[in-house]
This record gives sequence, structure tokens and C-alpha cells, in this order.
Amino acid sequence: MNLLSCDARPSSEQCYEVLGHLDWRELAPLASKLRKQGWGTCVSYSRKVFVPLTQLCRDVCHYCAFAKTPSRLTKPYLSPDDVLRIARDGAALGCKELLFTLGDRPELRYAQARAALAELGFPSTLAYLEHVSARALRETGLLPHLNPGLMAAADLARLRHVAPSMGIMLESASERLCQRGGPHFGSPDKEPSKRLATLSQAGEARIPMTSGILIGIGETRRERIHALLALRDLSDRYGHIQEIIIQNFRSKPGTKMQQAPEPSSNELCWTIAAARWIFGPQMSIQAPPNLYRGDLADLIAAGCNDWGGVSPLTPDHVNPEAPWPHLQQLAAHTARAGCELVERLTIYPRYVQARHEWLADELHAAVLRLSDGGGWARVGRWCAGAATALHEDDLRDVPSSGPGTRSRIADLVQRARFGHELEESEIAELFTARGSDFVGICRAADELRHDVVGNTVTYVVARNINYTNICMYKCRFCAFSKGRTHRQLRGPAYLIDLDEISCRVQEAWQRGGTEVCMQGGIHPSFTGHTYLEICRAAKQAQPEIHIHAFSPLEVSHGARTLGISIPEFLSELRRAGLGSLPGTAAEILDDDIRRFLAPDKLNTQEWLDVVAHAHRAGLPTTATIMFGHIEGYEHWARHLLLLRRLQQRTGGLTEFVPLPFVHMAAPMYLRGRARKGPTLREALLMHAVSRLALHPLVRNVQASWVKLGPRWAQRCLEAGANDLGGTLMNESISRAAGGEHGQELEPGRMQQISTELGRPSRQRTTLYGRACAEQIARAQSSRADALRGATRLACNVNAQP
Repeated sequence: MNLLSCDARPSSEQCYEVLGHLDWRELAPLASKLRKQGWGTCVSYSRKVFVPLTQLCRDVCHYCAFAKTPSRLTKPYLSPDDVLRIARDGAALGCKELLFTLGDRPELRYAQARAALAELGFPSTLAYLEHVSARALRETGLLPHLNPGLMAAADLARLRHVAPSMGIMLESASERLCQRGGPHFGSPDKEPSKRLATLSQAGEARIPMTSGILIGIGETRRERIHALLALRDLSDRYGHIQEIIIQNFRSKPGTKMQQAPEPSSNELCWTIAAARWIFGPQMSIQAPPNLYRGDLADLIAAGCNDWGGVSPLTPDHVNPEAPWPHLQQLAAHTARAGCELVERLTIYPRYVQARHEWLADELHAAVLRLSDGGGWARVGRWCAGAATALHEDDLRDVPSSGPGTRSRIADLVQRARFGHELEESEIAELFTARGSDFVGICRAADELRHDVVGNTVTYVVARNINYTNICMYKCRFCAFSKGRTHRQLRGPAYLIDLDEISCRVQEAWQRGGTEVCMQGGIHPSFTGHTYLEICRAAKQAQPEIHIHAFSPLEVSHGARTLGISIPEFLSELRRAGLGSLPGTAAEILDDDIRRFLAPDKLNTQEWLDVVAHAHRAGLPTTATIMFGHIEGYEHWARHLLLLRRLQQRTGGLTEFVPLPFVHMAAPMYLRGRARKGPTLREALLMHAVSRLALHPLVRNVQASWVKLGPRWAQRCLEAGANDLGGTLMNESISRAAGGEHGQELEPGRMQQISTELGRPSRQRTTLYGRACAEQIARAQSSRADALRGATRLACNVNAQP
């Protein structure tokens, strides 16, 4: 068999064929190919703090400088206050992992350990570890990763509730190394069968685990292969081994092996490449960057895709002589290898996405709050709706320039620019873009925007009229509606009468508005007649106003309450003055996600059917997506494809409006069931990818200044968006969810946003026509009067019990 041309996963017997290749460079082409298949250009790391809970250990490994005797320690265990201090300092520096390292069951050897545990109030080291992990998780939000050595099934079951992941290094599967003269002689916890048993029990308990081997301690290459195969067997059986560490021995003064030779660069790279071939593309292969004296790019070439935990605060207590590389330095080394440095959590993305299988329920909230839509670490502090100062990590995650590298993503972008429909998996891959790929997608989307609609930034002078926040539906994301399950949310329940709707329509026209956007909760007393009366009242107040109103859910509700078909009801609405529909209530067009978000609302097909009926009735619609809560990139891709195919059939979509999830007051976030909205990178990519994925069928992409804020709405205008939406006047839905970007953006501010980009602006109509000169003049002369809306709301809204 030709090893270097074999893409198939090798059998156990075939794995030993790597022994015939002495130099790692012979294995590198295949190893690099497999790494790219599984991880693309991503090389990951975890930003952590290192907590040596105790350096007492009952084992006496001959290479270890971490373990100490009681006489060499100030105190046997760190106190809970010690742990929390380290954790809080780490959280302030953006760390997300709390790595606990400790010796194996020191109370079995040292009376001092037993006495210290008794004073702390715990029967064992593992019981104390459980306690401090739970406190740190609860009080700091950092995710514990536990390395306590051998554990029984009962230990694993308890610790699973306080830590998303654990680790135990196999180090070697060779019993020979445990015999007299070997590095593990006198270390009962290093017997390979016992460590493999712990890993097996962790698999049965469904715990994501880290393991690996330590090379250069006297083992042979054949013994390394034997150890890796033992780990592969466990991974195949349970699927719980998330990463394999290939760690090179470093000699340390004061140990029995202080004079032992360290493994060469060739040995480390050879073992990484062998591990990559043995485990294939999907396994994460890790090499600690602080332990390698050579070129880190070599480790990537050998098949490494992860640097492990790197701390900006604490040293590597196991290898204190080897400082962590600075993250900027690590990113530079990674970039030289043609890869992007990506931050991850203690668990890898596939375990985040399958969290219901792999995590205890009480850990879901902590993991979700730290993760992005791909299951990687959430980078930066920006959140949709929040008017907070930017952090350096926000800007690091959304570069404005980068090297012009060629990748598979670049090929997908080119196909989209030519108007080809991409597959769901291909669109989802675009959302993974980082670094230069991210820059390339944004740049391509901006160029496509220019080609399709030109340089003009459009906006509409519009007023939102949310006529009631009383709703009989139970959407888990909604902080606006009031009902039996939402009474605790901000603001009183209200219902605006027809006279007040008429007054607001007249005010909108007087201030240069050409549109009123009207939506609200599904009030228990509402019928189809209610919606018809709202339209008539608005048209009677100002016949020339464009009525952009009623979500597909409201249309469905109105038709059902009148006992007529949806097409019949849409015709009635059009005769009453309705001009177009907002394509809201779409959330995510995937029924698995919709069943969680809004179990009693329209399903995907019902939403699509209402919109298609509207188009056939001569009522154009917008289309929206609410993203950044529980869904993943594949769901975003599915949503975009469904809209593209709808537009192919009907041609009635006027624009696509990405709506980042505003989390602050959303019920499902408050209950720990959702992420903190999209990251800034994801928000920008949604606008860029939608421009590409919907081309050439949907011409307009809108940036929601209410969700993004003016600064980042402006950045979206450089990433495929061409429209800023409405001035709004009395926006209330995002405000109810915790949004802080205001209730109105005046035309002058809209124009300033585009001027700062060197682009012209234009006040448009709802359907992207040119607003009449009279209304433009009114809009330009009208000054925002925030008190007016607030006063009228206080005086004329009927409060509801």
C-alpha cells in the first residue's frame, strides 16, 4: 500500500506502516491534506487560566516537577477564595476556560492532605474539586476543565454537572514504562489499563474528554502507535475524545530524568503526522506551542490544528520554564502557515452543537453565553442592541483588510457572484469565514452591491405603530408581548385605539413620512375585521400614506377568525388600503428551531405560503431572519435558500432584512436557553452572505440601525447592504428587548452615515421608488421630537390590566 496516496482511514495493521517513514516531511503532505479536510484554515486555541488546585500527588513520575511534597508547599490546597481570585482576573482578560490541574488523590499518601481536606470540609480531593468548580462556574462564568487523574464512574457522574469537559493523558500504553527503572515506576495511577478504564467510563457518561501521549520518556515509535490506536478504539466506541495531545517531554532540574535527552523536532512532528493519519481529518490534534523550540509552522504542516490552552494571566504550572507565547505572536506564527487563529471553548464546536447529548442541563446556559453560531468561542463584547464601547477583541474579529489568499471560500464567492445557487452546506461554509476570507466575502458583497444597485444609500421616512403588545402566543424570544407568561417583562400592557392610530398616521405624513409600518401582538379580541379597520383608519387619516403592515402570522390569524381563505383575506386587506407586508415572524425557517422559539406559531411552510399568496395578490413583502439565538450556520443557509427559491417563483420580495437577536430581556436568554445574539463578525457576514446567496433575485439588503447601531449599520453598507431601513419614529420592539440605539434616526443622520462613506443617499418609498419632493422637503425640515411620541403614548394609549 502507498501510504502517501491513501485517503482511506487506515486499519490497525496499516497504521504501523508509518514506521517505515523516518522523516516527518515524508508524512507531511498527507497529514496537511487531512487537516485541511477536517479544519480548513482554522487553528484553534482556548484562552484559559491555569489553577493548580493542589500540587500534592501520590505518584512519583520521574520527569515531573509539578508534584511537590507537603514540606515544599505553603499550603496543601488553594482555598476557594484563591481559585475565585484567579478566575475573576482571568475573566477580566477575556478568558473562558478554568483549567484545574492537580495531583492524583494525594490524600491516599499524605496525612497533611487528609487534614487539609477535613479542615475545608470535604472527604476527598475530588469532592473539593467539585465544590470549587461549581462556585467558579456560578460566580465567574468561566468553564471548568478538569484534569484530576483517575476517576471512578461515580466521580465522573458528579463532576459532569460542574464541568463541560475533562481530561486524562494516557501518556503511554506501554506497561514496560511502569516497571523498575521506567519513568512511571512507583506511580500506580499511571498504569495504562487504569487510565484507559477512566476514559472508557467517561465515554459511558457522555463526557467530552481530552487525552494524548507524552513522547520522549523512553517509549518507542511502535509503542506510540500502540497508544494512539488504544485511544482511537475508545473514540470509535463512544465519540467522546475531542482532542489528542502530542506532548513532547521537557527535562526539568530536580527530577530523576533531568539529564534525559528531549525528543527532536523530527520526533514530535513525525508523531503528530502519524496521529493525524491514524485519527483522520475530524479529530483535533493538539501540540502545546510553549514546549516546542522550533518553527511552529512545522507543527501545522505536520497535521496539528490546535494549540491547546494559552493563558494571558497564569504560567504553565506543569512546565513553568516554558512561557506561553503572546497571542499576537501565536496568531502571526499561525498566519505564516496560511491559517487563522480561532478561539474555542473547553469543548469543540460539535459538542456545543450537540449539547443536549454531551452536557448536563445546568451547563447549557454558561456554554451558550460564551459560544457563537458555529460553536466556537464568542469573540468580543459587542451585542446587538447594546450601545457599549467597543473592545479590542471586537475589532480583531472583524478585520477591514487582509492578505489575498485563495481558498475554497473564494471559489464559492465567485460562483455566487455569477448568480449560481449554492448548496446549503456551501452557504453555511461562507458563514465560517474569518480573517482574509472574511475580508474577501465582505469585499465581494460590496462590489456586487455596487454592480446591482449602485452607490446610493436608501432609506424610508416611516413611522412604526405597534398597536398592542398583548399577545396570546408564547414566543420564547419575545420581550415585547404581554400575556400570562410575560407579565414580568418591561412596560405595561397596552392597546392603541383607532383614533390614536389615525393621529399617528397624520403626524408621520406631516413629518415627511411616506410609510406607516404597523404590527403588533395577536390580541385575544382581534379578528380579521380588526386589521381591516386599522387599514381603513390609516387611509382615512392620510390617503397617500403607504400601509406596510401585518406579519404573515397576523394575516393567517385574520383569515382564520373570519372563516375565509388567506387569498380572500389578502384581497380584502388590499381593498382596505394595505400596500405591502413586512416579512416578519420568519425568525428561522426551520421547523426544529421554530418549535423551540415559537411552538404555537406558523411553521415554515405556512409562513412561505402566506408570503407567496401575498405576492400573487399583488402585495409585495420584505423578508427577515432573526439570528443569533439557538440556531447554527446550517439553519441560516437553509433560510436563505428557501427565500431564494420563493423569490424564483413569485418575485415579490422587495428586500432582505437581517435582524440580529437582541438578548438582554428575551425570556429564553434570561432562562439560559439562548446565546447573546450574533457576534459582530456574524452580523456583518449575514449581510454579506445574503447579498451573495440571494443574487440576482433579491436586489436590496437592509441594515437595521436599531439592532446594529449607526456605526455598524454603516459597516454593513460596506459589506453588501444598500439600505438603512426606516427612520421609524417610536420603535418599541427592540427597545422592549433591551435595545439602546433609540427610537428614531432622523433623515439628516441617515444622510451623514452615507456621506461619511463617500456615497450619496436618497429618501425612497416603501417599494424603492423616489419619494415625492413635497415629502422630502417636509422630512428635511422636520426636527425630531422624541417627547411628542412619548406624551401621546402616555395620554392616548388604553392601558390593559
